[in-house]
Amino acid sequence: MKGEAIVTYNKTVLDYFEKQSALTPLAPAVLIGDRIITYAELNSKSNQLARTLRSRGVKPNTVVGIMAVRSLEMIIGIIGIMKAGGAYLPLLPKGPAERTRYLLKESEAVLLLTQSQWMEDYGVPALDLQDSDLYQGSLENLEPVNHPEDLAYVIYTSGSTGKPKGVMIEHHSLLNRLVWMQMRYPIDSNDVILQKTPFIFDVSVWELLWWCMTGARLALLEPGYEKFPQAIIECIAKNHVTVMHFVPSMLSVFLNYVSEHDVTAKLASLRQVFASGETLTPLHVKRFNTILYAANATRLTNLYGPTEATVDVTYFDCPTEGEIERVPLGKPIDNIEIVIIDEQKTPVPVMETGELCIAGVGVARGYINNPTLTAEKFVAHPLRPQARMYRTGDLARWLPDGNIEFLGRADQQVKVRGIRIELEEIESVIAQFKEVDQCVVVTRQESETITLLTAYIVPKTSFSLSALKEYLRSKLPEYMIPDVFMTIHDIPLTPNGKVDRKLLTNLKKEKTR
Repeated sequence: MKGEAIVTYNKTVLDYFEKQSALTPLAPAVLIGDRIITYAELNSKSNQLARTLRSRGVKPNTVVGIMAVRSLEMIIGIIGIMKAGGAYLPLLPKGPAERTRYLLKESEAVLLLTQSQWMEDYGVPALDLQDSDLYQGSLENLEPVNHPEDLAYVIYTSGSTGKPKGVMIEHHSLLNRLVWMQMRYPIDSNDVILQKTPFIFDVSVWELLWWCMTGARLALLEPGYEKFPQAIIECIAKNHVTVMHFVPSMLSVFLNYVSEHDVTAKLASLRQVFASGETLTPLHVKRFNTILYAANATRLTNLYGPTEATVDVTYFDCPTEGEIERVPLGKPIDNIEIVIIDEQKTPVPVMETGELCIAGVGVARGYINNPTLTAEKFVAHPLRPQARMYRTGDLARWLPDGNIEFLGRADQQVKVRGIRIELEEIESVIAQFKEVDQCVVVTRQESETITLLTAYIVPKTSFSLSALKEYLRSKLPEYMIPDVFMTIHDIPLTPNGKVDRKLLTNLKKEKTR
């Protein structure tokens, strides 16, 4: 099934931003704490930065890393990279230095933009976004150099081979996603989008760039506050936020806090909430409507999509009355086609289970410098061999009403707090630790809002948990380090010789040495 076909766009998001900057130069653009930058100031600073970047060799399809906490400098850096013609690669501040070096090397990044507190040798030239020398010269817009098929950004996701993989997204794919969102859920100068998703994750893309096309404003949540409902509520109230995103597990925590503290009045400005990254349940919808729709007429929409297809490819506007049996993934967005195939790669009929595949404008160029994995995941369309589609590994089926129902995974990929994680990548790193003989990592569902990564380890003759944790912090970002470690004597197997992950989740914790 295809989403509605709309015109092919020959612009980039920057064309919209620069036009808006000319129309409303003095309008507030980005807000954080007590700091405000106008459209004109943001455009001028990013123009100056872009000229500096071009002088350093940035051009179309070159990658520029950016490592920054949520800040005005982060926004200037992203827009400056794109204005220079390059593709931005977001990198985790405080992440393992070895991993950062790997990502910069594998992506062939030509520069790294960062902040003074993160300056160190990562193997590529680094520029400090807080250095005034970067912002010299003309304030005028640069001559555009990008074509729709040039790279806009590269985002790395967890990899089943033990190494992360970089997804390459082109400008026309990004613009299609943003234009669809504006057509379906229009915003204007009265709107404020809350940006709270760490920018190394793909949900951040629409938070970071949608607003600047329409004259809206962007409110940046203070760094580190995304896990604290009270801080989020205060930011919404202070900045009159109208649009925001939640991972469903965090949405539950947020709704609990709002209900317990009776603060719905502080959320009066909020009119639209998007949820994605995990399964949204009927209970989520019921509680949302009882608490936020009833008080402020705030609407909830379920979005679905992998990084490889430019953030989201389906949508479902949750009903505001009555109860529903399931919350489907929804229907395709504009210029996207969903194909559900069986093991013979043949499209399946309604109500039959198959693998969800994605075709259309949103499909990524592939994985950067990884042609083998690209060929494996980006394959020929079964009905139109000249077209490409991405195999998600998600199991799904068509419902009679034209919506899609998610039915699980065909592999070991999981979502924890909305973050896509390949368990094999964690297992690969743990297995390299000198005191580990074997290991398996699984997820344990502790409650509706808590999912824990649990590592089951068969140690060698000696084993130090503190040494293992220190080792993992040097190799993996914090969100991929298991929450629980259990030592066991043997890895349980099923009769056909595979790891019995279901049995593992039922094991009682043994003493860890």
